[in-house]
Amino acid sequence: MVQHQLDSTFSALSDPTRRGILEHLDRSAATITELAELFEMTLTGITKHVRLLEEAGLVVTEKRGRVRHCRLGDNTLDLEAAWLARHRNALADRLDHLGQFLDRDLNPEE
Repeated sequence: MVQHQLDSTFSALSDPTRRGILEHLDRSAATITELAELFEMTLTGITKHVRLLEEAGLVVTEKRGRVRHCRLGDNTLDLEAAWLARHRNALADRLDHLGQFLDRDLNPEE
């Protein structure tokens, strides 16, 4: 379940248009039509982007009459941030060990 959430979120965030949609929705809600105009895309194209964001929990859509309204979803990216932090810390540890090894190897008289 966790892996699926990570895959879904990172896949959704991998596209600059989808990141742009999130940035826009962070400022204000919008309809599919407004997003399509803003990003100069067809309704079908923008709907596909919004659907991927919705599957990741990053966007919520609500149909009111014939108009679909979009706003930011409930995914606060806490799980993704924790995953990134773990990997950032592991990388930092490896780089520290490499630095210690290089210092020891390049300065053997110390």
